Amino acid sequence: MNTVKKMFGYLWMLIAPIIILFLLYEAYEKISKASAAVQSNVILQWVIILLIFTPICVGFFIFGKYASNGEYDHLPESSAELD
Repeated sequence: MNTVKKMFGYLWMLIAPIIILFLLYEAYEKISKASAAVQSNVILQWVIILLIFTPICVGFFIFGKYASNGEYDHLPESSAELD
């Protein structure tokens, strides 16, 4: 099971920047195809989307880094193990 956790950790670390690059690409495509009348609204929408999903993807990357380093190999089963 620990091997699976490490493999998924590497997967999260790979997916996080891909998601950001995909969102940046889509933002560029949608903004460039928008007419002048609605372009400011489209820019605002994509800025909000990017501001929300960038920290989420950074969290995915950090989670993947911890998982790939084996930080989740032994999880506590009770409160007594936390000390």
